[in-house]
Amino acid sequence: MADANIVVIGAGVTGLTTALRLAQIPGYQVAIVAKHMPGDYDIEYASPWAGANYLPVSKAGTEAAEWDRKTWPELQQLAENVAEAGIHFQDIVIYNRDRDEGKTTRAWLTEILSAEPWFKDVLPNFTQLPKDQLPPGVDSGTSFTSVCINTAIYLPWLAGQCLKHGCILKRGVIDHVADAANLPWLGFTADVVVNCSGLGASKLAGVLDATVIPARGQIVHVRNEAGKMITVSGTDEAEDEVMYLMQRAAGKSTSPSSRSNRLIRSMAGGGTVLGGSYQKGNWESQPDPNLATRIMKRCVELCPELTGGKGIEGLDIIRHWVGLRPLRSDGVRLEKEEIDGVWVVHNYGHGGFGYQSSYGCAMAAVRLVEDAIARAGERKT
Repeated sequence: MADANIVVIGAGVTGLTTALRLAQIPGYQVAIVAKHMPGDYDIEYASPWAGANYLPVSKAGTEAAEWDRKTWPELQQLAENVAEAGIHFQDIVIYNRDRDEGKTTRAWLTEILSAEPWFKDVLPNFTQLPKDQLPPGVDSGTSFTSVCINTAIYLPWLAGQCLKHGCILKRGVIDHVADAANLPWLGFTADVVVNCSGLGASKLAGVLDATVIPARGQIVHVRNEAGKMITVSGTDEAEDEVMYLMQRAAGKSTSPSSRSNRLIRSMAGGGTVLGGSYQKGNWESQPDPNLATRIMKRCVELCPELTGGKGIEGLDIIRHWVGLRPLRSDGVRLEKEEIDGVWVVHNYGHGGFGYQSSYGCAMAAVRLVEDAIARAGERKT
């Protein structure tokens, strides 16, 4: 493998995972340059606000499904073997209501609401729920074991892994994507720039991707524990609101290798995330108190054990959050191009599935970087 200098723009889950994969290749010097780093909470920085979990919304037979499929083994082994990464196994129940057909969130969740999704042979313990296990108003449902990711733990862990493998992490604001190849304070000229700027791709000169828009998500983080994840196809209040809850990891997880181990007994003290919304084109950074009340009421009604039957007054609220998913209407951009004489590999536009596609997309980006380095080498000779 030829020696190469690479600059990655962005330190969200996509940028950090891509940088880590590149840094693991002998001969590659990788620098991550970003306005925001793990530990920051800013509306421009989507990754810390995520739930987050592995819940594939990608359609069967697509590139996106392959990215998700290749990511699962990585998250699985972290949940099994690396407690400090903040990932744990958790059962999830999916409820489908026929009356949500045609709603924004129903379209977003089409694949996971299927009785035969492509991932049924990938994730452990997939089963269709019998009618007598469905709550009132629900027409069908499935359950399986997945993982929940505590972003407050996982993002710093990823950054630490990047440092362990020799990455340089620098705060900086890049005005033009090609400028990242020649940053004097880095001490080298980059052979390739990897653009993982997320929502910033809409404003980054040299890219200015007008198809990148926010998909606003609002959540409530509580100390109460649900012990499981639940996702519903829609709500009765608004078509761009969705109901889900997931308990965050904060300790050791157990492998879901058998049916008897299906209820994961992890020391998960990370609280529970209650959601949510999927509001396309909405840039509002402040929580809507009325939406927050609807979120809490829906979650408690569906999962009374969250508060021991005490209603929303029994919720112990940590904070109300808003995050802007970096959605691209044309789908994820994962390709290379030459901009002002600089080879650029784009890896952005993941919307609400940045975590669950992170390793698969990083692997694809690495292949594009290798090809760009080869082309740059041909030019030099």
